[in-house]
Amino acid sequence: MLSRIAGLVRDMVFLNAFGADKLMDAFLVAFKIPNFMRRLFAEGAFAQAFVPVLTEYKTTKEQADVKALVDRVAGSLTVILGGLSFFAVIASPAIIFVFAPGFRTDAFKFDLAADMLRLTFPYLLLISLTAFAGGILNTYGRFAVSSFTPVLLNITLIACALFLAPLLEQPIMALAWGVMFAGLLQLAFQIPALMNLHLLPQPKVDFRDEGVKRVLGLMLPALFGVSVSQINLLLDTILASFLIEGSVSWLYTAERLTELPLGLIGIAVATVILPSLSAKHAAKADDEFRAMVDWALRVIVLVGLPASLAMGVLAEPLIAALFHHGKFDAQDVAMSAGALKALSGGILAFMMIKVFAPGYYSRQDTRTPVKIGIIAMVANMVFNLILVWDLKHVGLSLASTLSAFLNAGLLYWGLHKRGVYRLEAHWWKLGARYVAANVVMVGVLVALTPATSWWLTHGSLIKAEAILGICAAGAGAYFVALYAFGFRIREIRHH
Repeated sequence: MLSRIAGLVRDMVFLNAFGADKLMDAFLVAFKIPNFMRRLFAEGAFAQAFVPVLTEYKTTKEQADVKALVDRVAGSLTVILGGLSFFAVIASPAIIFVFAPGFRTDAFKFDLAADMLRLTFPYLLLISLTAFAGGILNTYGRFAVSSFTPVLLNITLIACALFLAPLLEQPIMALAWGVMFAGLLQLAFQIPALMNLHLLPQPKVDFRDEGVKRVLGLMLPALFGVSVSQINLLLDTILASFLIEGSVSWLYTAERLTELPLGLIGIAVATVILPSLSAKHAAKADDEFRAMVDWALRVIVLVGLPASLAMGVLAEPLIAALFHHGKFDAQDVAMSAGALKALSGGILAFMMIKVFAPGYYSRQDTRTPVKIGIIAMVANMVFNLILVWDLKHVGLSLASTLSAFLNAGLLYWGLHKRGVYRLEAHWWKLGARYVAANVVMVGVLVALTPATSWWLTHGSLIKAEAILGICAAGAGAYFVALYAFGFRIREIRHH
């Protein structure tokens, strides 16, 4: 929660200081490329491949074997990502050309993005090692340190935007330097916790080690499977680079707001259940495995469905309250809100992916999610090409939502078909209560929310108080309605 709130403050500072113009577009592309890779490793493929293997070693082998695995994986990961970072720094113009081909019509924007990428890409190596450290800590039930590290990224970027930017000839370059500084800080922050576990790595390169081979074997297909939603958002950026100036920034603003509930609940639940599911699979406790997936889904729908609906209803008010000041004008609010309405529908689907994908990775099955991911990505591109002509950047957001529901549906169907997890009869009653309570919540939000013009003419403090009050009233109405319809908190307790 601290990370996501700090992230919102960071974006408020960014958009206030730099606006939604070509400088901001250039930085967002330069940051998005390593950030996209980070998600493959930090919240995606690496964690999904490494944690089940480490859990198995911890459960079935000696401490010396666990330490040897940690050392060899650390060495191998450093060599692979160090080489990739070196290549990216040299080839940064070519990479920008691939990821934002529309920039080539503006030489200044293109060169600026390439220069910033040289600073931001090494962040991938640093943050992947941070994710590696976090995977070890999570496996041993130490969630606090690794969960807090993203806060350091946001604090560092805010500090660079406020204090370093005014000192530089090209102020936006301060943000690229901030990304590099943050990577070093996040990695250093994990070291004391690893020392306490006696698992601080002494990197050794050994690609022939059985554990390393298993991690890499699970990781390569998982790279694609777990991060389809990220690949889809990146493809949106490529298409957005051809649209009018500001489109990349409008999409980014909408994505950041949808990531607030996704990070608070979706990623938190996925982080907690992966080591647990891996341990239950290693112990062959199939009933407990099913119960854990069901618990995670109950929590996800409880929070994800109202978050999805509220974000759509409050799109303009939220963006106006948070970002409508400085260089971020009324047109930016309207354009970002359009993207947010289209993307908000996908919040629940993105969260469900975070529950269903670990159902495969904990069983060391990385191939099935890859096949499903390919189908979803192809579908997303088809939706993009159909919708972008009439709906522009909003069409790109809508395509992401549609493909996310397809991805989540196919992941569930795969688990259902194998008998790994199925929705039981209790979901009929639970689902009806969820839906009814959400209808009440939407009614309250619509009744209390002033017209868009109100949000564009009042001061930041008044708008902040209003949006907090409306959100609190909506949340209160939702939970009171849930209770009135017979829902009790014990229904989402995990026994």
